[in-house]
Amino acid sequence: MEMAAAPGGSDTAGNSGDPQVEGVTPQGTPVILRPLGLEDGPAFQAVRRANLAWLEPWDATSPDPDAPTRSFADLVTQYDADAAAGRALPFAIEVEGRLVGQMTIGSIVLGSFRSCFAGYWVSRAVAGRMVTPTALALAADHAVGTLGLHRIEVNIRPENTASLAVVRKLGFRAEGLRPHYLHIAGAWRDHLSFALTTEDLAGETFVDRLARMTSGGSRSEAESQWPQQSHVRHTEGGPASGEGAHLRS
Repeated sequence: MEMAAAPGGSDTAGNSGDPQVEGVTPQGTPVILRPLGLEDGPAFQAVRRANLAWLEPWDATSPDPDAPTRSFADLVTQYDADAAAGRALPFAIEVEGRLVGQMTIGSIVLGSFRSCFAGYWVSRAVAGRMVTPTALALAADHAVGTLGLHRIEVNIRPENTASLAVVRKLGFRAEGLRPHYLHIAGAWRDHLSFALTTEDLAGETFVDRLARMTSGGSRSEAESQWPQQSHVRHTEGGPASGEGAHLRS
């Protein structure tokens, strides 16, 4: 996705080196976010092949039918360039010593905007283990705490129930439908938009928010309205997760 223009400012986050972020799921499973390197090629390609049917319906595609297929080396080169320019933080998700997916903080803009989107995918083998919500919480805490961002946005196809569950577990606020938002599986697809700001957090970290909301703690009024806000589009036909939310969680 192209980098958004910043109202009143166009500075980017800058290169903070090669950050590694670590944490645990509410059940205690260690999760590591780290840069993706060329040495990850075999593992990356293996997990993508094994999960092709699980991931392909949600993968962003090019509207140009003649666009060349990018190699893994091309992807890493682009990720490194985006990270160095401060446009993105592209993480590999590692669990129990295995690469199991990706978490990207992208379209980072500072100035008076201080916002970004989050996109992600994981192997079906770790689905349901709270890996994706934890990875999103860790990345979002890094974006807010280290980069000084104010708003985290996730955009999800209405049909991607797995990805919708991720933002629900973190109490993301539903902001409505974005028609024809992202090119996926050969067409421009509608997405539901979700966001949290530092005001929504009220001093709480994303990791602490995840622990609270998945332990049966009380929810705020905005959080309790989340299912009703998204129900209409969620139950119609459609797809969700990645450069906003086009990949599977």
